[in-house]
Amino acid sequence: MTAVAAVVLAGGRSSRMGRDKALISLGSETLIQRTCRVAIAGADAVYVVTSWGDRYRPLLPASVQFIPEHPLPELPETFPGPLVALVQALSWFQNRPGGSPDWVLVLACDMPNLSATTLATWRTELAAIPSPYLAYLPQRQQRWEPLCGFYRATALESLRQYAIASSGRSLQGWLHQHPVLPIAQVNDAMLANLNTPADLEQWQQRRPPPLPPDSHGPDIQDV
Repeated sequence: MTAVAAVVLAGGRSSRMGRDKALISLGSETLIQRTCRVAIAGADAVYVVTSWGDRYRPLLPASVQFIPEHPLPELPETFPGPLVALVQALSWFQNRPGGSPDWVLVLACDMPNLSATTLATWRTELAAIPSPYLAYLPQRQQRWEPLCGFYRATALESLRQYAIASSGRSLQGWLHQHPVLPIAQVNDAMLANLNTPADLEQWQQRRPPPLPPDSHGPDIQDV
């Protein structure tokens, strides 16, 4: 099977939420616990890119490793965002003794409806993707969903150059300049994220009630 490492991005300031999104309770677990649990089921190894590793370490399995988030040397005054975090993760993989995986699964830590079954299905499709494509991502409302999909590890230098040239701005610009293969038939509900208290309230209202212990049925939040 194609070698895949998962990178969970948990370095945002959560300014719109007003508190650390990663620590929001979903019932029996926090957002970051759920995201890492799903990532573990769909990748060979899981890494969290964050400035607050000490905050999250007690919540996560020992198998989850941390990559400290910091500005790029070329952009010392820029607050790191998803683009810089991805560059840092790919650089970390390139420099480790075991080398880089073939692909990196990138997940934002604020997506409560992630499905391990769906991510595993997407992973099986990576081996058939032609080499010119540097990413395999869903689309929503005519825009790429850059934080719930796969990037080739070989995209590192291109991503680094774009981050420097754009002062670490959004991944959307890079995606529009490079070949990206869209993932077909994506359930938009799985891509929901929690950015504000209103998002959280809406998600809580729409969330289906948990199944009884002896019941079985479809659940978008399956693992």
